[in-house]
Amino acid sequence: MVRSKSIIVTSDASGARDAALQGMLVMIVDVIDMSTTLESALDAGAYAVLGASPDLSRAPVEVSPEQRGREAAILAREAGTGIIIAAEPRVGSEEDRLARCQRLIRGVEMEKGLIEAIVTNVGAETPKLVDMNKRVVVAVSDTGGVAYDAVLTAGGRALIGTVARTYRQKGIEPATTAVKRALHELNDNYSGIAIVAASRNSMEDVLAAQFVANMIIQGTSLK
Repeated sequence: MVRSKSIIVTSDASGARDAALQGMLVMIVDVIDMSTTLESALDAGAYAVLGASPDLSRAPVEVSPEQRGREAAILAREAGTGIIIAAEPRVGSEEDRLARCQRLIRGVEMEKGLIEAIVTNVGAETPKLVDMNKRVVVAVSDTGGVAYDAVLTAGGRALIGTVARTYRQKGIEPATTAVKRALHELNDNYSGIAIVAASRNSMEDVLAAQFVANMIIQGTSLK
């Protein structure tokens, strides 16, 4: 399957959106911290994870935090559970984080969803702040969150992946998990897969995206 599909590495929300418009499956790699936070949420038993843009974004892409909020609420209703938002700034008050998520919250309220907590987006340690088991977790961030949102707004399918240590994974395990997730989701509905470094200005994202892409090409995770 993979050999018959194109695999590209790109960057930023615009690269993610363009890949979605080309019919590609898109994996967002935001090592610090969106992807690592959401992978850790899955480690902790989260029912589903999503990324979303904050209220204001300078990225040259269309985003819809309200729609991401509605989707989160619908998923939470399916599971009979609540929603946890992981947001920024990392250093600041809950009011500061709330102020950046009003559009997302409005979407949740449209579907009568329940937001249980708003915590900081701090990667592997995030599940220690609140119980994420069976919850829907949404990461609102300027890079990975915007890229994820842009993919869905463009009608695409977004995944997350990281190479950093997570809540329950270390060493090569997070990257292997990302590759297995990509290979599991990749099917004939997609022209290929794009591994997106959430920010071209973050060398950790660029190197991680290339690493994951190389693992997919080599089939390392299947050995």
